[in-house]
Amino acid sequence: MNHRLGSLVFALVVGLAIAWYAYDRVTDPLPAQQREIEEAVVLEARAWLVEMLMAGPALEISDPLDRDRVAGKVYVYPVEGGWEISGHYRRGEGQGWHPWLMQLDGDRKLRSLAVRDPDPGLAARAAADDRLTVTP
Repeated sequence: MNHRLGSLVFALVVGLAIAWYAYDRVTDPLPAQQREIEEAVVLEARAWLVEMLMAGPALEISDPLDRDRVAGKVYVYPVEGGWEISGHYRRGEGQGWHPWLMQLDGDRKLRSLAVRDPDPGLAARAAADDRLTVTP
Protein backbone atom coordinates (compact mmCIF):
# COMPACT_ATOMS: atom_id res chain seq x y z
CA MET A 1 0.00 0.00 0.00
CA ASN A 2 1.20 3.50 -0.81
CA HIS A 3 1.48 5.40 2.49
CA ARG A 4 2.25 8.65 0.73
CA LEU A 5 -1.15 8.61 -0.99
CA GLY A 6 -2.89 7.79 2.31
CA SER A 7 -1.11 10.69 4.03
CA LEU A 8 -2.18 13.11 1.32
CA VAL A 9 -5.80 11.97 1.48
CA PHE A 10 -5.78 12.23 5.27
CA ALA A 11 -4.27 15.75 5.15
CA LEU A 12 -6.84 16.81 2.55
CA VAL A 13 -9.77 15.49 4.59
CA VAL A 14 -8.52 17.11 7.81
CA GLY A 15 -7.83 20.40 6.00
CA LEU A 16 -11.32 20.46 4.48
CA ALA A 17 -12.90 19.66 7.86
CA ILE A 18 -11.02 22.51 9.54
CA ALA A 19 -11.89 24.91 6.72
CA TRP A 20 -15.58 23.97 6.97
CA TYR A 21 -15.55 24.41 10.75
CA ALA A 22 -13.89 27.82 10.45
CA TYR A 23 -16.36 28.93 7.77
CA ASP A 24 -19.30 27.77 9.89
CA ARG A 25 -17.99 29.64 12.95
CA VAL A 26 -17.36 32.88 11.04
CA THR A 27 -20.75 32.92 9.34
CA ASP A 28 -22.77 32.01 12.46
CA PRO A 29 -24.64 35.19 13.50
CA LEU A 30 -25.54 33.95 17.00
CA PRO A 31 -22.23 34.79 18.75
CA ALA A 32 -22.25 38.31 17.29
CA GLN A 33 -25.85 38.85 18.40
CA GLN A 34 -25.04 37.54 21.89
CA ARG A 35 -22.03 39.88 22.09
CA GLU A 36 -24.21 42.88 21.13
CA ILE A 37 -26.71 42.03 23.86
CA GLU A 38 -23.95 41.60 26.45
CA GLU A 39 -22.36 44.92 25.45
CA ALA A 40 -25.70 46.71 25.88
CA VAL A 41 -26.18 45.08 29.29
CA VAL A 42 -22.71 46.15 30.47
CA LEU A 43 -23.25 49.72 29.23
CA GLU A 44 -26.53 49.83 31.17
CA ALA A 45 -24.74 48.44 34.23
CA ARG A 46 -22.15 51.23 33.99
CA ALA A 47 -24.93 53.82 33.96
CA TRP A 48 -26.58 52.23 36.99
CA LEU A 49 -23.25 52.08 38.83
CA VAL A 50 -22.54 55.77 38.28
CA GLU A 51 -26.10 56.67 39.30
CA MET A 52 -26.12 54.54 42.45
CA LEU A 53 -22.68 55.70 43.60
CA MET A 54 -23.49 59.31 42.69
CA ALA A 55 -20.05 59.49 41.16
CA GLY A 56 -18.83 61.92 38.59
CA PRO A 57 -16.52 61.50 35.62
CA ALA A 58 -13.58 60.74 37.92
CA LEU A 59 -14.98 57.22 38.49
CA GLU A 60 -12.80 54.62 36.81
CA ILE A 61 -14.61 51.36 36.02
CA SER A 62 -13.20 47.94 35.23
CA ASP A 63 -15.94 45.81 33.67
CA PRO A 64 -16.31 43.16 30.94
CA LEU A 65 -15.98 45.79 28.18
CA ASP A 66 -12.93 47.52 29.61
CA ARG A 67 -11.05 45.24 31.97
CA ASP A 68 -8.10 46.36 34.05
CA ARG A 69 -6.18 43.20 34.92
CA VAL A 70 -4.77 44.79 38.08
CA ALA A 71 -8.30 45.24 39.44
CA GLY A 72 -9.31 41.60 39.10
CA LYS A 73 -11.73 39.35 37.28
CA VAL A 74 -14.97 40.62 35.78
CA TYR A 75 -17.90 38.91 34.10
CA VAL A 76 -21.32 39.33 32.52
CA TYR A 77 -23.55 36.30 32.89
CA PRO A 78 -27.18 35.62 31.94
CA VAL A 79 -29.27 34.32 34.83
CA GLU A 80 -32.90 33.36 35.00
CA GLY A 81 -34.88 36.50 34.30
CA GLY A 82 -31.92 38.86 33.93
CA TRP A 83 -28.17 39.38 34.16
CA GLU A 84 -25.31 39.42 36.64
CA ILE A 85 -22.39 41.74 36.02
CA SER A 86 -19.31 42.13 38.17
CA GLY A 87 -16.42 44.52 38.09
CA HIS A 88 -14.36 47.01 40.06
CA TYR A 89 -14.28 50.76 40.41
CA ARG A 90 -12.09 53.42 41.93
CA ARG A 91 -12.59 57.12 42.40
CA GLY A 92 -9.06 58.19 41.53
CA GLU A 93 -5.57 56.94 40.75
CA GLY A 94 -4.47 57.03 44.40
CA GLN A 95 -7.33 54.91 45.66
CA GLY A 96 -7.68 51.16 45.51
CA TRP A 97 -10.16 49.16 43.49
CA HIS A 98 -13.57 48.34 45.01
CA PRO A 99 -15.41 45.22 43.76
CA TRP A 100 -19.07 45.36 42.78
CA LEU A 101 -21.73 42.83 41.77
CA MET A 102 -24.92 43.93 40.05
CA GLN A 103 -28.10 42.12 39.13
CA LEU A 104 -30.34 43.46 36.38
CA ASP A 105 -33.74 42.13 35.39
CA GLY A 106 -34.73 41.22 31.83
CA ASP A 107 -35.59 44.86 31.09
CA ARG A 108 -32.15 45.94 32.37
CA LYS A 109 -33.58 47.58 35.48
CA LEU A 110 -31.51 47.39 38.64
CA ARG A 111 -32.43 44.60 41.05
CA SER A 112 -29.44 44.90 43.34
CA LEU A 113 -25.95 46.32 43.61
CA ALA A 114 -23.43 45.08 46.15
CA VAL A 115 -20.18 46.98 46.66
CA ARG A 116 -17.26 46.64 49.04
CA ASP A 117 -16.30 50.19 49.97
CA PRO A 118 -15.58 51.83 53.35
CA ASP A 119 -17.09 55.18 52.25
CA PRO A 120 -19.57 56.33 54.97
CA GLY A 121 -21.60 58.25 52.38
CA LEU A 122 -22.29 55.02 50.51
CA ALA A 123 -23.36 53.30 53.71
CA ALA A 124 -25.85 56.12 54.34
CA ARG A 125 -27.22 55.74 50.80
CA ALA A 126 -27.51 51.98 51.28
CA ALA A 127 -29.67 52.57 54.35
CA ALA A 128 -32.05 54.64 52.22
CA ASP A 129 -32.11 52.32 49.16
CA ASP A 130 -32.64 48.59 49.67
CA ARG A 131 -31.25 47.80 46.19
CA LEU A 132 -27.78 48.93 47.39
CA THR A 133 -25.70 46.80 49.75
CA VAL A 134 -22.41 48.18 51.07
CA THR A 135 -19.83 46.23 53.04
CA PRO A 136 -16.66 47.91 54.36
